[in-house]
Amino acid sequence: MKENKFYKIIRNIAVFIFKIIYKPTIINKEAIPSNGKMLLVGNHIYAIDCILLMATTKRQIFFIGKKELLKFPFGFLLPKIGMIPVDRKNKNNHEALNVARETLNKEQLIQIFPEGKVNKTNELLPFKMGTVKMAYDTNCDILPFTITGKYKPFRKGPKIVFDKPYKLTSSDLEKENKILKEKIENLITKNK
Repeated sequence: MKENKFYKIIRNIAVFIFKIIYKPTIINKEAIPSNGKMLLVGNHIYAIDCILLMATTKRQIFFIGKKELLKFPFGFLLPKIGMIPVDRKNKNNHEALNVARETLNKEQLIQIFPEGKVNKTNELLPFKMGTVKMAYDTNCDILPFTITGKYKPFRKGPKIVFDKPYKLTSSDLEKENKILKEKIENLITKNK
């Protein structure tokens, strides 16, 4: 997958409208590198979190999303702007993971919500192992972020805060997944 002009057009339109309506606060976006591969990893509180992420950098962000999103009305659009569909029901299908690894190896950004779905509770759901597996397989930095606040039109909107990027320190992926979750939990606690 490579950056495309269609993404830039959609991003510019979506982000312009999004910023007017939701007035997001973006903190430490400088942590996103101007080039090179990285995983942007955080909590998922609302369906339009991906647009909030698009507002943080001019670089194209490829994102992992459930294949059910490919249905009407936006199904035709999402792959064109960088969605990597995952079949959550087929545990033996590694196609999304393979595409994501290839994308990272082409020095791109991938955004992933390791909870695997929108979570409107006050506690993080268990993290799927795909994030740390991708980071390990590609020797890629992880940039944790957190989204807090509400998407209330024309009021103070959501806040996204980026932490510092880091690399996995071991091949123990269960341990690394726990470390990642703790980093995001701490970030949420600090930014409520």
